[in-house]
Amino acid sequence: MNFDIRGAVISNVSGNSPDELRSTIVDAISSKEEKMLPGLGVLFEVIWNNSDPSEQQEMLSTLEKGVK
Repeated sequence: MNFDIRGAVISNVSGNSPDELRSTIVDAISSKEEKMLPGLGVLFEVIWNNSDPSEQQEMLSTLEKGVK
């Protein structure tokens, strides 16, 4: 069975306001449910793909600090 996770996540948040997107992210993180991780990954992929190289470098620096 193939399930288009990317398509489903994008469809679920398409048209959401910044506050709604924030709520989705915060809820997914605070729930600590493993099933939410793929959706967060899709949202990160969207952010990454829509960021310029300097923004990507900033994200990498923040990530590096967070995983030390």
